[in-house]
Amino acid sequence: MSAEDSTDSELRKSLVSLKEDVMTGVSYMIPFVTIGGIFLAIGFMWAATPWSGTTVETMFNESAYGTAAWFLGQMGTKGLSIMVPILGAYIAYSIADRPGLAPGFMLSYIIQDGVVLEQSATVIGFPAGQAAAGFLGALVAGLLAGYVANWFKQRDVPNVIKPMMPVLIIPVATVAVLLPVMLFLIGVPVALANAEMTGFLSGLRGGEAVVIGLVIGAMMAFDMGGPVNKVAYLFGVGLISEQVYGPMAAVMIAGMTPPLGMALSNFLAPHKYPDEMYEQGKSAVVLGLSFITEGAIPYAAADPFRVIPSLMAGSAAAAATAMTIGVEMPAPHGGIFVLPLADPIWGFIASLVVGTVVTGVVVTLLKPDHVPESETTEAAD
Repeated sequence: MSAEDSTDSELRKSLVSLKEDVMTGVSYMIPFVTIGGIFLAIGFMWAATPWSGTTVETMFNESAYGTAAWFLGQMGTKGLSIMVPILGAYIAYSIADRPGLAPGFMLSYIIQDGVVLEQSATVIGFPAGQAAAGFLGALVAGLLAGYVANWFKQRDVPNVIKPMMPVLIIPVATVAVLLPVMLFLIGVPVALANAEMTGFLSGLRGGEAVVIGLVIGAMMAFDMGGPVNKVAYLFGVGLISEQVYGPMAAVMIAGMTPPLGMALSNFLAPHKYPDEMYEQGKSAVVLGLSFITEGAIPYAAADPFRVIPSLMAGSAAAAATAMTIGVEMPAPHGGIFVLPLADPIWGFIASLVVGTVVTGVVVTLLKPDHVPESETTEAAD
Protein backbone atom coordinates (compact mmCIF):
# COMPACT_ATOMS: atom_id res chain seq x y z
CA MET A 1 0.00 0.00 0.00
CA SER A 2 1.38 3.41 -1.00
CA ALA A 3 1.71 6.29 1.43
CA GLU A 4 -1.17 8.08 -0.32
CA ASP A 5 -3.47 5.04 0.00
CA SER A 6 -2.53 4.69 3.63
CA THR A 7 -3.38 8.35 4.26
CA ASP A 8 -6.74 7.98 2.50
CA SER A 9 -7.52 4.87 4.54
CA GLU A 10 -6.74 6.63 7.80
CA LEU A 11 -8.85 9.62 6.77
CA ARG A 12 -11.81 7.36 5.96
CA LYS A 13 -11.44 5.58 9.29
CA SER A 14 -11.35 8.92 11.11
CA LEU A 15 -14.48 10.14 9.34
CA VAL A 16 -16.33 6.90 10.09
CA SER A 17 -15.29 7.12 13.73
CA LEU A 18 -16.39 10.76 13.91
CA LYS A 19 -19.79 9.88 12.45
CA GLU A 20 -20.23 7.03 14.95
CA ASP A 21 -19.32 9.28 17.88
CA VAL A 22 -21.84 11.94 16.84
CA MET A 23 -24.55 9.36 16.18
CA THR A 24 -23.96 7.88 19.64
CA GLY A 25 -24.62 11.29 21.16
CA VAL A 26 -27.74 11.75 19.05
CA SER A 27 -29.14 8.32 19.95
CA TYR A 28 -28.78 9.01 23.68
CA MET A 29 -30.24 12.49 23.27
CA ILE A 30 -33.41 11.52 21.42
CA PRO A 31 -35.31 10.12 24.47
CA PHE A 32 -34.76 13.44 26.28
CA VAL A 33 -35.96 15.30 23.20
CA THR A 34 -39.05 13.12 22.99
CA ILE A 35 -39.96 13.46 26.67
CA GLY A 36 -39.38 17.20 26.71
CA GLY A 37 -41.16 17.92 23.46
CA ILE A 38 -44.18 15.73 24.11
CA PHE A 39 -44.76 17.07 27.63
CA LEU A 40 -44.33 20.66 26.45
CA ALA A 41 -46.79 20.08 23.63
CA ILE A 42 -49.32 18.48 25.99
CA GLY A 43 -48.86 21.44 28.33
CA PHE A 44 -49.67 23.88 25.52
CA MET A 45 -52.65 21.79 24.47
CA TRP A 46 -53.98 21.66 28.06
CA ALA A 47 -53.41 25.39 28.56
CA ALA A 48 -55.58 26.06 25.52
CA THR A 49 -58.61 24.43 27.19
CA PRO A 50 -61.07 26.67 29.06
CA TRP A 51 -60.72 24.71 32.32
CA SER A 52 -56.91 24.78 32.58
CA GLY A 53 -56.80 27.84 34.83
CA THR A 54 -54.30 29.56 32.51
CA THR A 55 -53.65 30.25 28.83
CA VAL A 56 -50.93 29.35 26.34
CA GLU A 57 -49.55 32.89 26.64
CA THR A 58 -49.41 32.86 30.47
CA MET A 59 -48.70 29.21 31.31
CA PHE A 60 -45.13 30.04 32.37
CA ASN A 61 -46.04 33.15 34.33
CA GLU A 62 -46.30 33.32 38.10
CA SER A 63 -50.09 33.46 37.79
CA ALA A 64 -50.05 29.88 36.41
CA TYR A 65 -47.96 28.37 39.23
CA GLY A 66 -49.42 25.10 40.46
CA THR A 67 -51.65 24.47 37.45
CA ALA A 68 -51.40 21.24 35.44
CA ALA A 69 -50.29 23.19 32.37
CA TRP A 70 -47.46 24.80 34.34
CA PHE A 71 -46.19 21.46 35.65
CA LEU A 72 -46.37 19.89 32.18
CA GLY A 73 -44.60 22.90 30.72
CA GLN A 74 -41.85 22.67 33.33
CA MET A 75 -41.17 19.04 32.50
CA GLY A 76 -41.14 19.89 28.82
CA THR A 77 -38.75 22.82 29.09
CA LYS A 78 -36.41 20.90 31.41
CA GLY A 79 -36.24 18.02 28.96
CA LEU A 80 -35.49 20.33 26.05
CA SER A 81 -32.90 22.21 28.14
CA ILE A 82 -30.99 19.09 29.16
CA MET A 83 -31.06 17.42 25.76
CA VAL A 84 -28.20 19.56 24.43
CA PRO A 85 -25.72 18.81 27.25
CA ILE A 86 -26.70 15.13 26.92
CA LEU A 87 -25.64 15.28 23.26
CA GLY A 88 -22.21 16.63 24.21
CA ALA A 89 -21.85 14.20 27.11
CA TYR A 90 -22.42 11.07 25.07
CA ILE A 91 -20.30 12.20 22.14
CA ALA A 92 -17.44 12.53 24.62
CA TYR A 93 -18.42 9.21 26.21
CA SER A 94 -18.24 7.50 22.81
CA ILE A 95 -14.68 8.78 22.34
CA ALA A 96 -13.17 8.48 25.83
CA ASP A 97 -15.64 6.25 27.71
CA ARG A 98 -16.50 7.18 31.32
CA PRO A 99 -13.77 9.85 31.84
CA GLY A 100 -15.24 11.91 28.99
CA LEU A 101 -18.87 11.82 30.14
CA ALA A 102 -18.88 14.52 32.82
CA PRO A 103 -16.59 16.97 30.96
CA GLY A 104 -18.70 16.60 27.83
CA PHE A 105 -21.85 17.35 29.82
CA MET A 106 -20.49 20.26 31.85
CA LEU A 107 -18.78 22.02 28.95
CA SER A 108 -21.90 21.66 26.80
CA TYR A 109 -24.08 22.78 29.71
CA ILE A 110 -22.22 25.99 30.56
CA ILE A 111 -22.35 27.32 26.99
CA GLN A 112 -26.16 27.05 27.05
CA ASP A 113 -26.26 29.69 29.80
CA GLY A 114 -26.99 33.03 28.15
CA VAL A 115 -25.71 35.07 31.09
CA VAL A 116 -22.36 33.24 31.09
CA LEU A 117 -21.89 33.74 27.36
CA GLU A 118 -22.96 37.37 27.61
CA GLN A 119 -20.17 37.95 30.13
CA SER A 120 -17.72 35.96 27.99
CA ALA A 121 -18.58 38.21 25.05
CA THR A 122 -18.04 41.28 27.20
CA VAL A 123 -14.58 40.06 28.24
CA ILE A 124 -13.45 39.63 24.64
CA GLY A 125 -15.12 42.84 23.46
CA PHE A 126 -18.15 41.49 21.61
CA PRO A 127 -21.53 43.16 22.10
CA ALA A 128 -23.86 40.20 22.60
CA GLY A 129 -27.19 39.38 24.17
CA GLN A 130 -28.00 36.34 26.26
CA ALA A 131 -27.84 33.73 23.48
CA ALA A 132 -26.98 30.05 23.93
CA ALA A 133 -24.55 28.02 21.84
CA GLY A 134 -27.18 25.36 21.05
CA PHE A 135 -26.55 21.88 19.74
CA LEU A 136 -23.71 22.99 17.44
CA GLY A 137 -21.77 24.25 20.46
CA ALA A 138 -22.54 21.02 22.33
CA LEU A 139 -21.35 18.96 19.39
CA VAL A 140 -17.99 20.78 19.37
CA ALA A 141 -17.75 20.59 23.17
CA GLY A 142 -18.42 16.86 23.15
CA LEU A 143 -15.82 16.17 20.50
CA LEU A 144 -13.14 18.28 22.17
CA ALA A 145 -13.90 16.86 25.62
CA GLY A 146 -13.71 13.34 24.26
CA TYR A 147 -10.41 13.86 22.46
CA VAL A 148 -8.76 15.65 25.39
CA ALA A 149 -10.01 13.12 27.95
CA ASN A 150 -8.81 10.29 25.70
CA TRP A 151 -5.38 11.92 25.49
CA PHE A 152 -5.18 12.06 29.29
CA LYS A 153 -6.27 8.41 29.48
CA GLN A 154 -3.26 7.36 27.45
CA ARG A 155 -0.71 9.02 29.75
CA ASP A 156 1.50 6.79 31.88
CA VAL A 157 0.97 7.63 35.53
CA PRO A 158 2.15 6.08 38.80
CA ASN A 159 0.03 3.16 39.99
CA VAL A 160 -0.92 5.04 43.14
CA ILE A 161 -3.00 7.61 41.22
CA LYS A 162 -4.42 5.32 38.51
CA PRO A 163 -7.67 4.67 40.44
CA MET A 164 -8.28 8.43 40.63
CA MET A 165 -7.74 9.05 36.92
CA PRO A 166 -11.22 8.28 35.49
CA VAL A 167 -13.29 9.84 38.28
CA LEU A 168 -11.18 12.79 39.40
CA ILE A 169 -8.03 13.72 37.52
CA ILE A 170 -9.13 13.28 33.90
CA PRO A 171 -12.56 14.98 34.24
CA VAL A 172 -11.15 17.94 36.18
CA ALA A 173 -8.11 18.33 33.93
CA THR A 174 -10.23 18.11 30.79
CA VAL A 175 -12.61 20.84 31.96
CA ALA A 176 -9.70 23.00 33.12
CA VAL A 177 -8.05 22.79 29.71
CA LEU A 178 -11.18 23.35 27.66
CA LEU A 179 -13.19 25.83 29.75
CA PRO A 180 -11.51 28.98 28.37
CA VAL A 181 -11.64 27.53 24.85
CA MET A 182 -15.38 26.91 25.09
CA LEU A 183 -16.18 30.23 26.76
CA PHE A 184 -14.14 32.59 24.62
CA LEU A 185 -13.19 30.89 21.34
CA ILE A 186 -16.20 28.70 20.55
CA GLY A 187 -19.17 29.53 22.76
CA VAL A 188 -19.54 33.21 21.89
CA PRO A 189 -19.27 32.97 18.06
CA VAL A 190 -21.61 29.95 17.93
CA ALA A 191 -24.12 31.67 20.22
CA LEU A 192 -24.09 34.80 18.06
CA ALA A 193 -24.60 32.67 14.94
CA ASN A 194 -27.48 30.83 16.64
CA ALA A 195 -29.15 34.09 17.60
CA GLU A 196 -28.89 35.38 14.03
CA MET A 197 -30.23 32.13 12.60
CA THR A 198 -33.18 32.07 15.04
CA GLY A 199 -34.07 35.66 14.14
CA PHE A 200 -33.85 34.85 10.44
CA LEU A 201 -36.03 31.74 10.73
CA SER A 202 -38.58 33.52 12.88
CA GLY A 203 -39.14 36.03 10.10
CA LEU A 204 -39.19 33.64 7.14
CA ARG A 205 -41.78 34.51 4.52
CA GLY A 206 -42.53 33.49 0.95
CA GLY A 207 -39.61 32.29 -1.15
CA GLU A 208 -37.18 32.11 1.77
CA ALA A 209 -39.47 29.68 3.60
CA VAL A 210 -39.79 27.54 0.48
CA VAL A 211 -36.01 27.31 0.05
CA ILE A 212 -35.49 26.30 3.68
CA GLY A 213 -38.25 23.71 3.31
CA LEU A 214 -36.72 22.26 0.15
CA VAL A 215 -33.31 21.92 1.77
CA ILE A 216 -34.36 20.34 5.07
CA GLY A 217 -36.87 18.11 3.31
CA ALA A 218 -34.25 16.73 0.94
CA MET A 219 -31.85 16.21 3.86
CA MET A 220 -34.45 14.21 5.80
CA ALA A 221 -34.85 11.77 2.89
CA PHE A 222 -31.22 11.58 1.75
CA ASP A 223 -30.00 8.91 4.18
CA MET A 224 -33.17 8.10 6.17
CA GLY A 225 -31.92 8.16 9.74
CA GLY A 226 -28.25 8.72 8.94
CA PRO A 227 -26.06 11.73 9.72
CA VAL A 228 -27.59 14.09 7.13
CA ASN A 229 -31.08 13.20 8.31
CA LYS A 230 -30.07 13.79 11.93
CA VAL A 231 -28.58 17.22 11.14
CA ALA A 232 -31.93 18.32 9.69
CA TYR A 233 -33.79 16.77 12.63
CA LEU A 234 -31.60 18.51 15.21
CA PHE A 235 -32.06 21.76 13.31
CA GLY A 236 -35.81 21.53 13.84
CA VAL A 237 -35.59 20.28 17.42
CA GLY A 238 -33.15 23.00 18.45
CA LEU A 239 -35.59 25.69 17.37
CA ILE A 240 -38.41 24.33 19.55
CA SER A 241 -36.71 25.70 22.65
CA GLU A 242 -36.65 29.09 20.89
CA GLN A 243 -40.42 28.78 20.27
CA VAL A 244 -39.90 28.54 16.52
CA TYR A 245 -42.08 25.59 15.48
CA GLY A 246 -42.29 25.85 11.68
CA PRO A 247 -39.08 23.99 10.79
CA MET A 248 -39.98 21.14 13.18
CA ALA A 249 -43.27 20.64 11.35
CA ALA A 250 -41.44 20.58 8.02
CA VAL A 251 -38.88 18.12 9.37
CA MET A 252 -41.53 15.77 10.77
CA ILE A 253 -43.64 15.79 7.62
CA ALA A 254 -40.57 15.27 5.42
CA GLY A 255 -39.51 12.34 7.60
CA MET A 256 -42.94 10.71 7.37
CA THR A 257 -43.13 11.03 3.58
CA PRO A 258 -40.53 8.47 2.34
CA PRO A 259 -42.14 5.29 3.75
CA LEU A 260 -45.63 6.49 2.85
CA GLY A 261 -44.60 7.40 -0.71
CA MET A 262 -42.93 4.04 -1.26
CA ALA A 263 -45.96 2.21 0.11
CA LEU A 264 -48.21 4.20 -2.26
CA SER A 265 -46.04 3.27 -5.24
CA ASN A 266 -45.91 -0.38 -4.16
CA PHE A 267 -49.70 -0.57 -3.86
CA LEU A 268 -50.42 1.28 -7.11
CA ALA A 269 -47.76 -0.49 -9.20
CA PRO A 270 -47.11 -3.89 -7.55
CA HIS A 271 -45.67 -5.21 -10.83
CA LYS A 272 -42.63 -2.97 -10.28
CA TYR A 273 -41.68 -4.64 -7.00
CA PRO A 274 -40.93 -8.20 -5.84
CA ASP A 275 -43.97 -9.92 -4.34
CA GLU A 276 -42.41 -10.00 -0.89
CA MET A 277 -42.14 -6.19 -0.87
CA TYR A 278 -45.93 -5.87 -0.81
CA GLU A 279 -45.93 -6.82 2.88
CA GLN A 280 -43.09 -4.35 3.44
CA GLY A 281 -45.38 -1.69 2.01
CA LYS A 282 -47.94 -2.38 4.74
CA SER A 283 -45.24 -1.98 7.39
CA ALA A 284 -44.02 1.18 5.69
CA VAL A 285 -47.43 2.79 6.17
CA VAL A 286 -47.29 2.22 9.93
CA LEU A 287 -43.67 3.36 10.14
CA GLY A 288 -44.29 6.44 8.04
CA LEU A 289 -47.29 7.52 10.08
CA SER A 290 -45.14 7.06 13.20
CA PHE A 291 -42.38 9.35 11.81
CA ILE A 292 -39.89 6.50 11.36
CA THR A 293 -38.16 7.40 8.10
CA GLU A 294 -36.15 4.17 8.16
CA GLY A 295 -39.26 2.38 6.88
CA ALA A 296 -38.15 3.32 3.35
CA ILE A 297 -34.67 1.82 3.68
CA PRO A 298 -35.53 -1.65 2.22
CA TYR A 299 -36.76 0.03 -0.97
CA ALA A 300 -33.74 2.34 -1.15
CA ALA A 301 -31.30 -0.50 -0.55
CA ALA A 302 -32.80 -2.51 -3.42
CA ASP A 303 -32.71 0.34 -5.95
CA PRO A 304 -30.86 3.38 -4.54
CA PHE A 305 -30.30 5.32 -7.76
CA ARG A 306 -34.01 5.55 -8.53
CA VAL A 307 -35.53 5.47 -5.06
CA ILE A 308 -33.37 7.99 -3.15
CA PRO A 309 -33.83 10.88 -5.64
CA SER A 310 -37.59 10.15 -5.61
CA LEU A 311 -37.65 10.23 -1.82
CA MET A 312 -35.74 13.51 -1.75
CA ALA A 313 -38.13 15.05 -4.29
CA GLY A 314 -41.18 14.03 -2.26
CA SER A 315 -39.80 15.11 1.10
CA ALA A 316 -38.58 18.42 -0.32
CA ALA A 317 -42.05 19.07 -1.75
CA ALA A 318 -43.69 18.15 1.56
CA ALA A 319 -41.44 20.38 3.67
CA ALA A 320 -41.67 23.30 1.24
CA THR A 321 -45.46 23.03 1.27
CA ALA A 322 -45.50 23.00 5.08
CA MET A 323 -43.24 26.06 5.28
CA THR A 324 -45.37 27.88 2.68
CA ILE A 325 -48.59 27.21 4.56
CA GLY A 326 -46.92 28.05 7.88
CA VAL A 327 -47.54 24.74 9.64
CA GLU A 328 -46.19 24.58 13.19
CA MET A 329 -45.45 21.55 15.37
CA PRO A 330 -44.22 21.95 18.99
CA ALA A 331 -43.62 18.18 19.47
CA PRO A 332 -40.31 16.73 18.24
CA HIS A 333 -41.61 13.23 17.55
CA GLY A 334 -44.76 11.17 17.28
CA GLY A 335 -45.96 11.59 13.71
CA ILE A 336 -49.69 11.07 13.34
CA PHE A 337 -50.02 10.54 17.10
CA VAL A 338 -49.25 14.21 17.77
CA LEU A 339 -51.38 15.47 14.89
CA PRO A 340 -53.74 17.36 17.27
CA LEU A 341 -50.78 19.55 18.24
CA ALA A 342 -50.19 20.71 14.63
CA ASP A 343 -51.31 24.19 13.68
CA PRO A 344 -53.09 24.16 11.31
CA ILE A 345 -53.95 20.46 11.28
CA TRP A 346 -55.24 20.65 7.72
CA GLY A 347 -51.90 22.12 6.61
CA PHE A 348 -49.99 19.24 8.20
CA ILE A 349 -52.20 16.68 6.46
CA ALA A 350 -52.13 18.52 3.11
CA SER A 351 -48.31 18.77 3.15
CA LEU A 352 -48.01 15.08 3.99
CA VAL A 353 -50.35 14.15 1.14
CA VAL A 354 -48.38 16.33 -1.31
CA GLY A 355 -45.08 14.71 -0.34
CA THR A 356 -46.50 11.19 -0.42
CA VAL A 357 -48.03 11.65 -3.86
CA VAL A 358 -44.88 13.27 -5.32
CA THR A 359 -42.71 10.43 -3.98
CA GLY A 360 -45.10 7.74 -5.16
CA VAL A 361 -45.52 9.21 -8.65
CA VAL A 362 -41.84 9.96 -9.26
CA VAL A 363 -40.56 6.57 -8.10
CA THR A 364 -43.28 4.75 -10.06
CA LEU A 365 -42.31 6.59 -13.23
CA LEU A 366 -38.60 5.90 -12.72
CA LYS A 367 -38.76 2.22 -11.79
CA PRO A 368 -38.98 -0.44 -14.52
CA ASP A 369 -41.21 -3.48 -14.22
CA HIS A 370 -39.84 -6.11 -11.89
CA VAL A 371 -38.55 -9.26 -13.56
CA PRO A 372 -38.53 -12.31 -11.26
CA GLU A 373 -35.15 -13.94 -10.86
CA SER A 374 -36.39 -17.23 -12.28
CA GLU A 375 -37.38 -15.52 -15.54
CA THR A 376 -34.03 -13.74 -15.72
CA THR A 377 -32.20 -17.05 -15.31
CA GLU A 378 -34.31 -18.73 -18.02
CA ALA A 379 -33.65 -15.87 -20.43
CA ALA A 380 -29.93 -16.12 -19.79
CA ASP A 381 -29.98 -19.87 -20.36
